[in-house]
This record gives sequence, structure tokens and C-alpha cells, in this order.
Amino acid sequence: MRFPSPVSIQWLAEFLGAGIIGDKNGQATGINEIHKVEKGDLVFVDHPKYYDTCIRSAASYIIINTPVEVPPGKALLVVEKPFDAYLKIVGHFRPFEPATKMISDTAVIGKNTYIAPGVFIGHHTTIGSNCIIHPNVTILDHCVIGDNVIVQAGSVIGSDAFYYNGKKDREIWYRKMESCGRVVIGDFVEIGAGCTIDRGVSHDTVIGDGSKLDNMIHIGHDTVTGKNCLFAAQVGIAGAVEIGNGVILWGQVGVSKTLTIGDNAVVLAQSGVPASLEGGKTYFGYPAEDANLKKRELVWIKRIPELWKKVMG
Repeated sequence: MRFPSPVSIQWLAEFLGAGIIGDKNGQATGINEIHKVEKGDLVFVDHPKYYDTCIRSAASYIIINTPVEVPPGKALLVVEKPFDAYLKIVGHFRPFEPATKMISDTAVIGKNTYIAPGVFIGHHTTIGSNCIIHPNVTILDHCVIGDNVIVQAGSVIGSDAFYYNGKKDREIWYRKMESCGRVVIGDFVEIGAGCTIDRGVSHDTVIGDGSKLDNMIHIGHDTVTGKNCLFAAQVGIAGAVEIGNGVILWGQVGVSKTLTIGDNAVVLAQSGVPASLEGGKTYFGYPAEDANLKKRELVWIKRIPELWKKVMG
């Protein structure tokens, strides 16, 4: 999430009741989670396992619960509960705004765009020109929809991320990380019926220009797809996945979190993707592997009973 304007570290420290270690004169430009941080960002960490990762990331400012050594040009904001500090910042810069009507007065809708009955459009959302939004679509706050986009009935764009802060030493193990990111959908995108596209936790979930989504597809938080992708029905993609241009995922493909699929890769139906895939190849199975090799493997598996009979006489 970008702040409306840069915020001084000293103001943030006072706002959070934090101590400052390092550069006390810096200006934070936004807050982000570790998979998406950029220079100028705030990030939070509350477990020693991830201290080094956060401190050495692109983030300039780290909300942390223990004083540690900080690289030059960066600053630590030391608080007792970094997760609560994150929630306080999100609540201040992107507070919950109750809806009072089906289409918010702050929504911007382009020329020649058709909005069917029963469509909900939230606060600060932008929809481009020549779009068709079919009945009972929900487009929540801060979404950006490009030109010439079609969204079929019943889809939900911009729902909260499935992302929780987990601690088993408390009564409620999982605490919700409030989502302050956006969904950004490019031009000439088509989204089928009953799809769900989650907003980023603190960055953007992006669907690239020209991409086509079939029915009943789920796209997780902070996932970025390239241009001209094709996803068949019931594809499920977890959070913070990077998908290249021209990727095809056939029906019921499942993609795990924080991985990369290269340009022009094809994953055949009902395959599972637990690790990154190179572009320009066709994959099948679980774990998804080169389709030709996987098919040969299946042929040999079918021959096992016959071979066993020969060996046993």
C-alpha cells in the first residue's frame, strides 16, 4: 500500500510508540509484506527466524520486537507487538468504509460501460470504458479495472486475502492480517462466472492485459499474472505467485504459493504445481513435470503387474 504522501519515521515512531534505531530522518512511502517490499517500504517481523530476511530485504524500515544491528540507510521501529503496529498503520491509512449504496459515489466508471442490475461497486474503485459487468458481480474497494473488460455473473473481485498471523502460544492461533492492497485488472480481460480474485495483503493482485479466465477460478492475494494467459475452469492459484505471459493452466490445476511459472508454459488438467516451472514447456501430474516424461512413467506403472508376473514365474 502506498501512503498518500511520504511519512516521516519520527511521526511513525510517535504514532506507534516505537523506539528508532538507525536513520531517524527517513521518509516511508508505503507498507508491504516481505514478498513484495520495495525501497522506501515498511515491513514488520515478529519472529527471530525472519529477522535477517526482513532486514536484508528491499524494505527501508522494519517494525520489529527486538533491537538488532541495522544496515546503513535503514531504520528499525522497535515495538512490543509488531503485528499490532501493522494493523494500526493499515487502520489509519486505509480504514474500513461502510457501504451505503450499491455503487459508491467515489467509484469512477468509464464511457460505454454497462453495469447490470445487482452489481456492487465499492469505494475508490475505477472501471474503464467499454466494459460489461454482469449481474451480481461484486467489485470491492480500491480495485482498478481496465478498458474492454468482461466480468460474468457472480464473480467477486477484491475480497480480503486469506492471510493470517499464526501463533500457537495464544488462545486464538490465527489473527487476520487486514488487507490494504488492491486488485488491478488489465485491458481486454475476461473473467468467468463465480470467480474470486483476492486483493493483495499490502500490494496488488494483478491480471495482465488480454488474459481470459473461465468459471469458478480462484486467484490468491498478491499474485501477478502476465499478459494473454488462459485459465480453464476450477483453477486455484495461491498467494504471491508470479505467472509469465501466455501461460495456459487447464482445468483444476492447483498452484502453490510464492512460486514462478515462466512465459508460455502449459500445465495440463488436474496437475499440481508445488514448485516453480520453466517457461516454454508442457507439464502434467503431481508434482507437475515434463508431460512427455510423465506419460512414459504412467505407461511403465501400468506394466508393473505384467512384469511382476514374469519375474515371479
